Amino acid sequence: MQIQDATPDFFQGSPLPQGADLVGWSALAHSLDVAAPVRNLSCVSQRHVRGGKRSDGTWNIYDKRYRPESTLEGHLTFAMRHETIDLLVLKRILEAVPETALVEMIRAKPRGATTRRIWFFFETLTGKRLDIADAPAVTAVNALDPDRYYTAGRRISPRHRVRDNLLGTGELCPVIRRTPKLEKMIALDLSAKTRDTIGKVGAQLIARAASFVLLEDSRASFEIEGEHPPVNRLEGWGRAVMEAGQRPLRHAEIYRLHSILIGNDRSKTTGYRTEEVFLGSRNRYYEPLPEFIGTRHDDVERVMTALKECGDRLRNSKIDPVLHAACVAFGFVYIHPFTDGNGRLHRCLIHQVLAERGFTPPQMVFPVSSVMLNRIDDYGATLRAHSGPLMQFIAWRALPNGNVEVTNDTSDLYRYYDCTNEAEFLYDCILQTTESDLPREIDYLKRHDAVVKQIINAFDVPNRTAEDIIMLIRRNGGVFPKKRRKKEFPELTESQTAALEAIVAEGFAGFDQE
Repeated sequence: MQIQDATPDFFQGSPLPQGADLVGWSALAHSLDVAAPVRNLSCVSQRHVRGGKRSDGTWNIYDKRYRPESTLEGHLTFAMRHETIDLLVLKRILEAVPETALVEMIRAKPRGATTRRIWFFFETLTGKRLDIADAPAVTAVNALDPDRYYTAGRRISPRHRVRDNLLGTGELCPVIRRTPKLEKMIALDLSAKTRDTIGKVGAQLIARAASFVLLEDSRASFEIEGEHPPVNRLEGWGRAVMEAGQRPLRHAEIYRLHSILIGNDRSKTTGYRTEEVFLGSRNRYYEPLPEFIGTRHDDVERVMTALKECGDRLRNSKIDPVLHAACVAFGFVYIHPFTDGNGRLHRCLIHQVLAERGFTPPQMVFPVSSVMLNRIDDYGATLRAHSGPLMQFIAWRALPNGNVEVTNDTSDLYRYYDCTNEAEFLYDCILQTTESDLPREIDYLKRHDAVVKQIINAFDVPNRTAEDIIMLIRRNGGVFPKKRRKKEFPELTESQTAALEAIVAEGFAGFDQE
């Protein structure tokens, strides 16, 4: 099948570099009018390019020696060898090509590694079967190159002689690229590092540190959504998180967690939403201005089932637990299966997976919500980098009630996603908790306990009184507030007050500057 060389002025909003033609995914998407965002734009120059390849803004420009044959096989082979795999674009390309063209290409090279991979991806992603006899007895090839991607399993598809090492299934499949950053993070073994940290501290102190970390994570998760809930809802979050990993993540468990997190334990209504959901704003006429639209409500249960199956596959593999958590939690928030509470449950699912995989020490949580709140701009940018490009492929109309109605088939947009940036961001959050937040909290408690003991010994006051004194002095910049001192501690002399301030200052010296 011929694919004509294309040199448009713009492709998906980006001006094509001068003297270059589209190649690979970009060429196929343009030629076949594929409705999917090509996230890695590639073109081949009509001239030589030093080093064979260079970047120019959003474009990867290849030397003219890389120019493939102007055929379906030529551009697919180029994309498979040189570009990042994009399962959404690949599926839509394969659906747009006449099956007769695919059959002809595969029959011409039944032993070819690339043609067998293309054949495997067609039948896996579309669920259709081509009119081709099973592959001959040749050496199996990997669906994904394990040197370039993180993979799960090595089950061989005998029909294609391809090792199915995908992270998910044909119904839903994330991709995570091997990057120097992720390789470095995984090598740090942060789970073991955390266990080593808490192993050097008494059980009682660790319990107190874990309780504080959990409370801060609860508050942060709600604050990210702009909410300041009552204590009972914070406790509900804590309860859900501390139960993490005890039950498999099936639909019923997702419903239960959602009810807890939105404070709706007594509601008889369970299940996913029955209308569309969008994030954004409305104009003065109450018309929607969406920045993101979730999966169509008619597709939610099927896509959530596929996410569960993806999670099962990852659980049974040896893939790193943080990568597993990123795939499940970010896949969930992109689907947005509920009308409300998706963000909170998305962050709860991170705890669920990490606990289930034994990455988190018992009775401890990594306060990822706290870190996400402190890095809210990075968190938002990570989410928008994935969801933003999808919007131009979602057709919708405004409804009188201020909601939206999606008018085209969008389910594929939520079922195939590159989760590399999300995994890197999640690892950044966990790294901060292991190297900074948790050690800092333990250090604080040690200092606090030592200062309390010193105040009790010097002034013979109850433990609670010593704690109140510490709190008052630290909150007031190291000075005992005069009004509170005269009202609550009238017996204290100026010299005693100065002594207390000195004890607190010495006990926490350097802590607030860390």
